[in-house]
Amino acid sequence: MSIPATQMRPGMIIKHNNDLHTVFSVEHRTPGNLRAFIQAKLRNVRTGAMFVERFRSPDPIDRVIVDEVKMEFLYNDGDDYYFMDEAFEQTMLKRETLGDAVEYLIPNLNINVSYYDGKAVGIELPLVVEMTVMQTEPGIKSATASSVTKPAKMETGLVVAVPPFINEGEKIRVDTAEGAYISRA
Repeated sequence: MSIPATQMRPGMIIKHNNDLHTVFSVEHRTPGNLRAFIQAKLRNVRTGAMFVERFRSPDPIDRVIVDEVKMEFLYNDGDDYYFMDEAFEQTMLKRETLGDAVEYLIPNLNINVSYYDGKAVGIELPLVVEMTVMQTEPGIKSATASSVTKPAKMETGLVVAVPPFINEGEKIRVDTAEGAYISRA
């Protein structure tokens, strides 16, 4: 199944150069006077090799259809991440398999774990995740939505640029594709 490069998300499995790859991170770049492109960090499923690939926005990407199992994220223990399916069976995935998707994993988050030939090869995150702001500069009461932002550290360690009126302890909605602030939760 082909999708445009702009619809690539971390955790997806794609076929590139006749090999399966897990998408680790996706960044939309628009350099000065050049055309926009998508820069993706990919990991070869078979060899484990990591590399960066550039795609033009309309380029067709071959998304591999894998078996998806609905699971709930339970907790992590170092680089081991534990998930539970509907039959209460637990599955452990390593950080190397998950890539940047670990920055969006909060307890009780429902996700899809992708299996290819009986082996877990990655996860598919929801489009939006609600996270708690753990650390940021104090909010400014008179600040309204503007182009000014400040860094905020989430509960998973992810740093997101947020508007100045966001305070510590607030829940915000984060776009998993861009790692960007959407709104208050």
